[in-house]
Amino acid sequence: MCGIAGIWTPDAAGSAPDLRALAETMARTLAHRGPDDHGAWSDTSDGVALAHRRLSIIDLSPLGAQPMISSDGRFVIVYNGEVYNFPELRAELESKGHVFRGRSDTEVLLTSFMEWGVEASIGRFVGMFAFALWDRARRELHLARDPLGIKPLYYGWAGGAFLFASEMKAICAHPGFTRELNTGAVPLYFHFGYVPSPHSIYRGIAALRPGCLLKIDPEALRRREPRLIPYWSAKDVVEKALSDPFPGAETDAARELERLLRRSVRSHMISDVPVGVFLSGGVDSSLVAALAVAESGAGVKTFTVGFEERRYNEAAEASAVARRLGTAHTEMYASSRDALDVVPRLPEMYDEPFGDSSQIPTFLVSRLTRKHVTVVLSGDGGDELFFGYGMYPSVMKAWKSSRRAPAPLRALCARALLAISPATRRLPPAALLPPARLMGRNPENLRESALRLARGWLARGFYDFYPMR
Repeated sequence: MCGIAGIWTPDAAGSAPDLRALAETMARTLAHRGPDDHGAWSDTSDGVALAHRRLSIIDLSPLGAQPMISSDGRFVIVYNGEVYNFPELRAELESKGHVFRGRSDTEVLLTSFMEWGVEASIGRFVGMFAFALWDRARRELHLARDPLGIKPLYYGWAGGAFLFASEMKAICAHPGFTRELNTGAVPLYFHFGYVPSPHSIYRGIAALRPGCLLKIDPEALRRREPRLIPYWSAKDVVEKALSDPFPGAETDAARELERLLRRSVRSHMISDVPVGVFLSGGVDSSLVAALAVAESGAGVKTFTVGFEERRYNEAAEASAVARRLGTAHTEMYASSRDALDVVPRLPEMYDEPFGDSSQIPTFLVSRLTRKHVTVVLSGDGGDELFFGYGMYPSVMKAWKSSRRAPAPLRALCARALLAISPATRRLPPAALLPPARLMGRNPENLRESALRLARGWLARGFYDFYPMR
């Protein structure tokens, strides 16, 4: 979990030392994201400054430090995250004659841009990332965010300066930025429990949409009209899955899903620092822990936070899974006082309102885990990827009842469900909308269609991978 920040203000060309110091001031607010190292770079002719806070995970040497310049001198990058298929990309680039100085995935990204261009390269990346890339030859700034928006990236203006950062607090640290409440975001927060992109709680700051590339040149900067280029679409993945369900039997689909999950976990464990697993005892985290053990052989460390209130406590289940898998398990029990002590810190962690109560136990288990490892895997995303596991029995039961109805009537009901406004789909009945789509088009193969959908998403490295503070 690194932190990036930067400024582009052509009006300040020729005063890059001042810009560099300002970028470093912005990045200093992100020290919690990158406690291992920091760096900055500036271009005196164009008024650009980039800054980075580093959490060292791959290639701990100075050869992995950022900001990093491409070997041909054209591109400069600050980057947060990890591209999991970088070993394969590196091998392909080496076959084309490229020579690498270090072992970092950052250098692989830069070399990819040199070989294939920015837009074509992003389509090849499998991982979670947010980066800012300055093209010195074309005087263009690129901001990009991973397909599912796992890594954050914000941008905005302060006078004539274009600002960007991993967290809004860094943008707010610019002396020219004035904090002003974005009243339009308040209803969104009360509806969703968070402020969805591209909005933010501050007027003048936008969150880059997941799966998007932002390009801005001097003319676009002057007009304040950056170009947004979507490079990945969940809708396209879903529609492809629905039109092309898994061809084999259910047992074949299960084996293929296991292969994809193992490949995903294996790639997420590439690290030069210790790796652990969050373990709650539920389906997702237990599966990730089991696959981590299968891939690494032994020595996997798992971590759990328990609570004195029995109805919130999952520590016993997690401990049972840990014993079964033979992991080196660490658990802590948090009291009500422990939880309450976290609350005053939440605004500085999240920068804007965030209504998910899991933020408290997540912080507690993260603080515990950081004493032992630098990187941790989790099962976050499993429920979303598979639409919630409780859905399958209920949908199959509903299908057994509804299949007696004439096909035209079933199709009409499916169209009615799918016509529900997206604004209301967070209501509990809306959980049946994705299955309704599957049932309406391919009801006999609900599970196979869902597995096909999972396959498409897993190919992008869906399971989260958290470098710890």
